[in-house]
Amino acid sequence: MHWLHLAIAIVAEVIATSALKAAAGFTRPLPSLVVVAGYGLAFYFLSLTLRVIPMGVAYAVWSAVGIALVSLIGWLVYDQRLDAPALLGMGLIVAGVAVIQLFSRTAH
Repeated sequence: MHWLHLAIAIVAEVIATSALKAAAGFTRPLPSLVVVAGYGLAFYFLSLTLRVIPMGVAYAVWSAVGIALVSLIGWLVYDQRLDAPALLGMGLIVAGVAVIQLFSRTAH
């Protein structure tokens, strides 16, 4: 159940971060509400996750998956492009989380 809580936290954070651009400095009410609600939900579910999963591991997974998803949304919705060094850097972050998950006793 704790991994489901982390997944919900990540999705809520990605939605909030994606809406942040649409909120235009909190001048647009509906996207601004999505930002506030999304971050609130994200941190609530992250707090549930931290009851079981070590903080460093949870944050590493949160960061890696969040970076990948926000970048994907930026590309699909906002037509933002990433160059090769940016993609390589994100890949290294994801690879680091994979190493933690596969080889670290801390993650389990």
